[in-house]
Amino acid sequence: MSKITTELLLERAVPRSTRLRKIETLNLSKLQLKTGDLDPRLFSRLRHLQKLDLSDNLLDKFPNSLTLPDLRVLNCNNNKLEDVTALKQFPLLEELTYENNVYLTLNDDYKVMFLLQNLRLLNGKDITKLANHVRRVNSRKLTSKVTAHWEKFFRDQLPEKYTAEQVKSIKKKFLKSVQTNVVYGPSSLSEFTRWRVKMIAEEFLAYSLGLELNTDPEPEEKMDENEEESTESPREAAEDVAQVVYIYDPLVTVTPSKRKRNHSKPGSGNKRSKSQADTEEEAEDVSAEPLHFLQCHSKGNSREDFKTQLWSCVFEPLLDCGARKDPIVSSSRTVATCGGESVCLIDCETGTVLKKYKVATEEFFSVAWTTLTMVISDSRKKSHNILAAAGRRGIVKLIHVAADFCYGEIKAHKKPIATVCFSPTQETHLFTASYDKRIALWDIGIPDCDYNFKASQLLVLEALSIPLRIAPVPTCPDQYLLAGCEGGCFAWNIKLDKEQKSRPFEALFQFPDEDGGMTTSHRVDGLAFLNDDVVVSKSSKPGCIYLWSWSRSFDTKGKGCQRTISAVILAELEWSTTDLSYLTLSTCPAKGYVFCGDEKGSVWMYNLSNYTTAWSSAKGKRSEKRILPTQILKWPELRANGEQLTEVLINNVVSDPTFTYLVVLTSVNITAIWKKS
Repeated sequence: MSKITTELLLERAVPRSTRLRKIETLNLSKLQLKTGDLDPRLFSRLRHLQKLDLSDNLLDKFPNSLTLPDLRVLNCNNNKLEDVTALKQFPLLEELTYENNVYLTLNDDYKVMFLLQNLRLLNGKDITKLANHVRRVNSRKLTSKVTAHWEKFFRDQLPEKYTAEQVKSIKKKFLKSVQTNVVYGPSSLSEFTRWRVKMIAEEFLAYSLGLELNTDPEPEEKMDENEEESTESPREAAEDVAQVVYIYDPLVTVTPSKRKRNHSKPGSGNKRSKSQADTEEEAEDVSAEPLHFLQCHSKGNSREDFKTQLWSCVFEPLLDCGARKDPIVSSSRTVATCGGESVCLIDCETGTVLKKYKVATEEFFSVAWTTLTMVISDSRKKSHNILAAAGRRGIVKLIHVAADFCYGEIKAHKKPIATVCFSPTQETHLFTASYDKRIALWDIGIPDCDYNFKASQLLVLEALSIPLRIAPVPTCPDQYLLAGCEGGCFAWNIKLDKEQKSRPFEALFQFPDEDGGMTTSHRVDGLAFLNDDVVVSKSSKPGCIYLWSWSRSFDTKGKGCQRTISAVILAELEWSTTDLSYLTLSTCPAKGYVFCGDEKGSVWMYNLSNYTTAWSSAKGKRSEKRILPTQILKWPELRANGEQLTEVLINNVVSDPTFTYLVVLTSVNITAIWKKS
């Protein structure tokens, strides 16, 4: 018969209690308790227990299902504990003591620091800094070593088409090899290192090859769908992030016959008039190969989710090459993508989902990077990349990616945020464009070593309609901002030496309409600069993308100070005849490329490097004929659950600054990554 009864628990409560669910502090010390005495069915009724004393007993381990969801303080001194991994069932634990357990070592200290994300005190000592190092720096180093070991010794051993037996065999060899050969830290921590290496290796195989993990993941806690926006704190967001790192389902596979290099010719599969076809010049054939097709934004991690829309992606700047001084060479192969309730960081070369941040009540529409110079704990300054993510709730999440930490949020708007972007010259200045028909400029501040920060609103730009795309003007990024909106294309003076905090637009641009006249009333759902002067914009006029000169258009304003200005058109790009909106475009200024997806899953690519010199001339004439795409990348045959994916819209397509990788975001929850070869 168990030594622990309901009566005993009520009697040993501090203070004594009449109901188990009311107990917050419980003293079960010096009762000669063994592991079998801890009855999970009885302990599961202690829903509000926060402090538990089990010292001076005979426990050799913890049962795996004690179900103490609110436990914060645990004393296990003077027992016979041999293992600490079962303590992960107490995720809110902040203080833990297990002194005088002769079988526990320094390796066990490191295990609990990794497993218990909220742990502050271990055996009476503050372990906050060391624990952060173990959870982040140590994990990052080991993950890098494990990945490198696979790439160097095992990747080529797995054939393109492999059987379950082959996977099982290579998994066994890899786990044995990686635990033997991956070494990091002092020899006194070798047991901990092997434990972490095995864990990381199993996760790597699970998410790279679609294998099942050896242990079932704990159920993910979700916020109530009806929860008010104000109830989610930055700390709760950080906990959400910690739960979803590395979540990745490699469910979608490419039909092998379609994984050949794409050599589709310009205009293939698109109807054109004879006159248009006759104007086509001999075009460059850009050889591009599809590398990965990832389904990593699924709602609730559902394998059946092919409905989540993916909206925004941006490549992470490199810290060691001056991202703000030389944007042309300032990108890594890591890209941030967003859609649905999550933001993902993806290694474009390997297809590995490095991190995933999730907010169950959010739908993310936009992400943007900045590089902040932060003061770290020993008063030294160090540059860190910060990711801003925003969407339907009107809240900007600020994520310190290297630390795996969402350190804060800005409640920027009461309506959804359509897009965000950072100033290219002021690292803390963030623009947020909202469905409230306003664009706000924020100073997000620089967090201190404890992640305290102060954000302030600097400007509010009034628009006549919802802003969809925004872009600081490259030649004067601190003075003018351009925006494509539901009702046209606008420009604002954003110079901060003006006293006026709320400002109307300064210029409204008009473009040719289908009847040959000029109009300002059209949806501009694509907007980007091709170089310092040439603007690329896509409007509601079917089948056309405009290239126009910022300087030559805006210079006319000074002659008559008119608020409506005719855009000086340089050229038109032939594009799909669809009337669907929100299929946005992007540019690669260093290579002179424009990219835009269509309603059939294709990516239209335009190499305009031969045109830009002529356009830069003050007397540069407009190209009379529409410029045809250099190449159209066709959507390959993808199958999920045995069925082909159809009706794929390309919502966004972005290249890294050197045009090595092309990331394509779709309407069917698929992120496609192509590589130029």
